[in-house]
Amino acid sequence: MSVEIAGGSSAPDDAGLGVTARLGARLAGLQWNDVTFDAATVAKQCLLDWLGVALGGRNEPLVGILHEEFPEPGASSVIGARRTARLQDAVLINGSLSHALDFDDVIVVMGHPSAPVAPVALGLAELQGATGREALLAFIAGVETACRVGALMGPSHYARGWHGTATYGTFGAMAAAAKLLSLDSAQIRHAFGLAGTQAAGLKSVFGSMSKPLHPGKAAQNGLLAARLASRGFTSDPDILDSDQGFAAVQSTTLDQVSALAAHPRGFYVTEALFKYHAACFLTHEAIDAANALRSRHGVTTEQIAGVRVRVGPGHMGVCNIPEPRTGLECKFSLRMTVAMALAGEDTFQENLFSDHTARREDLVALRRCVTVSPDVVGEGSVVEIELRDGRTLEHRVDLMKPEMDLVAQQARIERKFRHLAEPAVGAAVASRIIETCRNLEAEPDVSGLMALCSRV
Repeated sequence: MSVEIAGGSSAPDDAGLGVTARLGARLAGLQWNDVTFDAATVAKQCLLDWLGVALGGRNEPLVGILHEEFPEPGASSVIGARRTARLQDAVLINGSLSHALDFDDVIVVMGHPSAPVAPVALGLAELQGATGREALLAFIAGVETACRVGALMGPSHYARGWHGTATYGTFGAMAAAAKLLSLDSAQIRHAFGLAGTQAAGLKSVFGSMSKPLHPGKAAQNGLLAARLASRGFTSDPDILDSDQGFAAVQSTTLDQVSALAAHPRGFYVTEALFKYHAACFLTHEAIDAANALRSRHGVTTEQIAGVRVRVGPGHMGVCNIPEPRTGLECKFSLRMTVAMALAGEDTFQENLFSDHTARREDLVALRRCVTVSPDVVGEGSVVEIELRDGRTLEHRVDLMKPEMDLVAQQARIERKFRHLAEPAVGAAVASRIIETCRNLEAEPDVSGLMALCSRV
């Protein structure tokens, strides 16, 4: 008898083992030949997008603070800076700066996958001289593990205030490092325990510098978990199953079936959703709906009497800051992002989200006309506009389904990458980074790619 595992391969009957042991065995056994074409393609798109948003966030104030706090040079590249750092510091800085704009990719079941996993997959591969294929496999394994832990935990973990990018991301970063360090199943189980006991991050800090710190700490903690386990450091080898372990303490909706089930497209990385607005992903449906109403009906701000944004209940604790005072808070305000869209502002431009924008009188006045209701019926988000002439306009957008046309997705991601990266590295280097990511599995190492992204 066998059970289905990630990538569609099988393993001996492990019915007597817990979730930790099963996920650990699958991680240890994952090989490049298991990886599907779609998974490899989307993973490379994730890495390109991640490098772009990291380069775009290089000058954010929080990044400068981290450079000051971790000045020691080392053997690892720091994205967007002409400096090196110790690996454990580099992954923290790179993870944090890649989330500084809140412009990075999303997988619904866990949060932002690349921000905590990519720094470890590329950073440790650079230090070890690993091949591009090995780095790519580590990244896919990391995303897979983070998502399966997210599937195990169910909705209660996030609903209670835990930030999945930070918590699940710690397991993902650990898994990426475990693959590159060639940990066996027993070592990986202890690495799971070390990851679980460090995993943390609270949603109450959304809109502050602490949210981007989450994936940086997840990357650093996950890396430490794998490195310690490789040396024989012990932990709870059943951290996802123990009575007082990570899952039991932080979830009331555990779902072992979902955590272990075969994925329809082989790997969770194929569920990656990419951002084309520089704000919290849960605002994107409402932004697109507002943009559609404005362009389709020629709506001007002077015509608007009121706006109602109808969303799912989960949005309310994430992106419902009613009166944002800073650019960061604007990214987590449905009222402000919809006001920006209705005013014709391009929310693709990350520099729009500034403290000055938060105080703009025209946007503040329009924002105050917007109400948010957690009562949407069906999928997606709905924007309803009441016009002064008595008409009501309505539009619904659902962005929670992954793009199936990967060629079209590649083009959009490359456009976004150029927009973010070219001011840092120039057009010629940006083209080289794009080409390297397209063919990453054929690269003899990743040091060239990391060097291109740090010569700023």
